[in-house]
Amino acid sequence: MTLDYLDFDYSEDDEGTGTFDAMACVTEAQWARLQHEITQVLQWCHEQFPEGPSPLEDCGDWQYDLRGVQEVSTPVALHFDPATGGVARQFETAAPPRLTVTLTLSGHAQFCEALRAEFGLE
Repeated sequence: MTLDYLDFDYSEDDEGTGTFDAMACVTEAQWARLQHEITQVLQWCHEQFPEGPSPLEDCGDWQYDLRGVQEVSTPVALHFDPATGGVARQFETAAPPRLTVTLTLSGHAQFCEALRAEFGLE
């Protein structure tokens, strides 16, 4: 499966535990497609490695952390007045909210190799 929103970065610790980190920031209109990708990845993990998720320190195969935050960006026009030495600000119309999601997957070498192969991760 090709992932359009989740772009994973990989790192590995000294003990061989691999970690894939992804972050995606979407509008409400894009949420369903991002949600579908998250669902596909986590469903695959559960089906292929049914003993997880469980903590790696307890000999688990894999674990994950999924978080999100909704953000509203409000541009502010700033103007420096050299006569007064002050900065004036004017709030503009807020942009539509965006949802930022982070997904971290960690696991042993077999899990990492299988995840790479299934989703074309490098």
